[in-house]
Amino acid sequence: MPAEGFLLVDKPCGWTSHDVVAKVRGLTGTRKVGHAGTLDPMATGLLVLGLGRATRLLRFVQEVPKEYIARAQFGVATDTLDADGTETERSQMPVAPEEVEVALASFRGDIEQIPPMTSAIKIDGQKLYELARRGEEIERPARSVHIYELEMVGFEGGDYPLVEFRVVCSSGTYVRTLADDIAGALGGRAHLVALRRTRIGSLPVDGAVPLEAMVEDPTRVTAEILSLSDGLADLGHFTVNDDLGRRILHGSVLSPAELPIERPTAVVDGDGNLLAVYARHGADVKPEVVVA
Repeated sequence: MPAEGFLLVDKPCGWTSHDVVAKVRGLTGTRKVGHAGTLDPMATGLLVLGLGRATRLLRFVQEVPKEYIARAQFGVATDTLDADGTETERSQMPVAPEEVEVALASFRGDIEQIPPMTSAIKIDGQKLYELARRGEEIERPARSVHIYELEMVGFEGGDYPLVEFRVVCSSGTYVRTLADDIAGALGGRAHLVALRRTRIGSLPVDGAVPLEAMVEDPTRVTAEILSLSDGLADLGHFTVNDDLGRRILHGSVLSPAELPIERPTAVVDGDGNLLAVYARHGADVKPEVVVA
């Protein structure tokens, strides 16, 4: 039987998210593999994969807040806003840690970001990074994102300071843009020299398997797969009896009295097996995804 469930991978530097998906497909013989949120090649850390029916549930993982540890060099900008890009600006920026702390305060909460040209966002049907490869730059509308937590966790001073910060942010946040915008608030530019995703919702990188370990021992893949319900821990679970469970597996529209939930919720049977994800829509409770 093909592997199915969620797999937490600790992605190494130099791999694209697509590379990791392709490798896991090969290791498991499972064609249906996807991921819950891209990591750039230079970034490391948690990549959540969905195998089999879990691919239909990845959007619920992708929508939860994510935590990163980022290291930025102030005073130097690149065309990609990270270390993989070509340097475009350099100007000494000997800021003090106290100045950085003040700047960070203005980036907590709701903020606006302009996506980088080297992103996969589509404008007029074209991905920005494809335009960037052709040397084109177009105007991009700002997008609203939310910064739940932002703190400096390391600082190395000098003409081109290295600032390390921890950020918990909403889905769709570009941490490299955040670093450059923080430097911009201090009168300069910045780019990321390192980025590590440490958590997606309640799923931690500490529970992830290094990709290299899976390549060396493919049995680690199936041994570490989370069940469909365990991978959706952040949705909250609602247990139903067998009679209601059968109706749910048929995608029945229910009343709030039968299934008293509001936001998307993982509906499970008495053994904890995922049956579906349901949510309140007006006067009814309807299926978002039925697993069967």
